[in-house]
Amino acid sequence: MKLLDVTLREGEQRPGRRFSVDEKVAAARHLDALGVDYIQLGFPVADDRTKRVADRYDGDAKTTGIARAIEGDIEATVEAGVDVIDLFAPTSDAQREFMLGKSRDDLLASVHEALDVAHDTGLDVHFTAMDGFRTDLDFLTTVVEAVDAEYVTLADTVGVRTPRGVEETLTALDTDLSRVGVHFHDDIGVATANALTAADMGIGRVDVSIAGIGERAGNVPTEEFVVAGLLGEESVDSNIDTANLLTHAHAVLDALGEDVSDWKPLLGDQVFSHESGLHTAAMLDDPALFEPFDPAEFGGERRLLFGPDTGRGAARRLLSRAGVEPTDERVAALLETLGEREEVELDDALSLARAVR
Repeated sequence: MKLLDVTLREGEQRPGRRFSVDEKVAAARHLDALGVDYIQLGFPVADDRTKRVADRYDGDAKTTGIARAIEGDIEATVEAGVDVIDLFAPTSDAQREFMLGKSRDDLLASVHEALDVAHDTGLDVHFTAMDGFRTDLDFLTTVVEAVDAEYVTLADTVGVRTPRGVEETLTALDTDLSRVGVHFHDDIGVATANALTAADMGIGRVDVSIAGIGERAGNVPTEEFVVAGLLGEESVDSNIDTANLLTHAHAVLDALGEDVSDWKPLLGDQVFSHESGLHTAAMLDDPALFEPFDPAEFGGERRLLFGPDTGRGAARRLLSRAGVEPTDERVAALLETLGEREEVELDDALSLARAVR
C-alpha cells in the first residue's frame, strides 16, 4: 500500500495558517525519512512556493502537485518540478453542477482531455474524484473505469462517510482496488476507521497527514493509521519506518511549528504516562497489563509517575526493586515522602525508596 502525505497542503487550508518555504522543505525531508511514498507539496497554479520547495527537496519520496482538469493548471504543475500531477475534478452531481456547470458527459470529456495533456508531459498522473463518496455509484464506476491514471482516488470531501458506507462504495465499484485511492476527512471522527476499512479491502493508496493536520477537523492521522494497521485486524503493509514513527512525526510538527494536545493519541505528551496507583503497581511487574503496546516499538517512551496517588502495592514494588525490604513501616514512610511531591518519575521514585531506612 502506498501512503500519500497531505500535511503540507491540507495544513494550509486551515484559516490563518501558512507555512514558509523553509518549513515545508524541512518537513518534507522528515516525511521522506518517515517512509511515505508521496508528498503533496501544494497547488502550483495558485502558489509559487510549490516550485521553490520542489527545487530544494532532495528525498526519495515522490512529490505531487494538485491540478484542476484544465491545461493551465497542468502547465503550472509541470513548471513546479514535481514528480506527479494529481488531477482533480468534482464528480458528485451537486458539486459538479455548482462548481463547473457541466453535465456528466461534459465532465468526462474534459477529464479525458486533461489526462491526455498530463500524460504528454511524461510525469506520473493520478486523479482524484472530488466528493467521490457522495457521487452516484453508477457514474462513479464509470469515472473509475474511464480514467487512465496510476491511481484514481475517491475523496470524502465533506467527511461524512462511515466505515459501512466506505465498504459499500468500494464493493459496488467492482474493480481492481489496488489502483484506487482514498482521501478522508475527520469531521465526524471516523477518518482512521474509514481508511482502515479501505485498506482491509485492498485499496492501493491512502492519503494521510501527520497528527491529522488538515482542513476543518483534519484528515487521517498517519501515526494512528499505521499503528492501528499493525495492531488491529486490518491489513496495512506500508514502507513506514515504524521503529521511529513517532520521532519522525514529532520532527515534522516541530518543523512546521505545530502543537498537539497533551492527550492526542500517540503524539501527546501525556499519552504514555501512568500515575494511577493500581496501574503503576501492576506495570512495575508487567507493563502490558495496562498498555496496548510498548511505546518504544514506535519511537515513544513510557513514563511511570509516582506521587500522592501512589498506593501501598506500588510502594512495596518500588522498595523491592530498590533492594530495600518492604516492611509496613518502610511502605508508610515512602508513601509519606511521595505524598509530599507533585509527581516523580521511576528513577527518582527508586532513589527515594533507597533512601528509606
